[in-house]
Amino acid sequence: MPFFEEIEIGHRREIGAYTFTAESIKIFAAKFDPQRFHLDEEEGKNSLFGGLAASGWHVGSAGMSLLVADGQRVAREAASRGEEVAVWGPSPGFRDLRWIRPVLAGDTVAYVNEVIDKRSSASRLGWGILTARTTGTNQRGEEVYSITASAFVPMRKGV
Repeated sequence: MPFFEEIEIGHRREIGAYTFTAESIKIFAAKFDPQRFHLDEEEGKNSLFGGLAASGWHVGSAGMSLLVADGQRVAREAASRGEEVAVWGPSPGFRDLRWIRPVLAGDTVAYVNEVIDKRSSASRLGWGILTARTTGTNQRGEEVYSITASAFVPMRKGV
């Protein structure tokens, strides 16, 4: 992963796509969000969603999984080139979580991450705070998900 100084506001990465199958929707819902419209096709069809709908938490979890996997891929590629890889810290939080449209069984959501702000941490010397927005767009080009999250990113030593 890049160091704080190497990250530019506006940097945009396509981080991958996830297809929400009826089976994956039901498995996730049974464990984490057991509402009727996430568990049963008929209940989903008769709900405001109009079909078996993925939990918003499932949509967010899929995006987070893809974001982490993409970061691991970037780190492996940098390491294979002999570059120093930054080990990022935790997230101090998120805001503006939005489930904009329902994600129904069969939908494929493509996720994009864009850096929208960065600043030096006032409380953690040698660290910056990166803020990025991750969005998800379905196969019809409709935005279905958005979240703005922050992460601690180390600065290069001696810079």
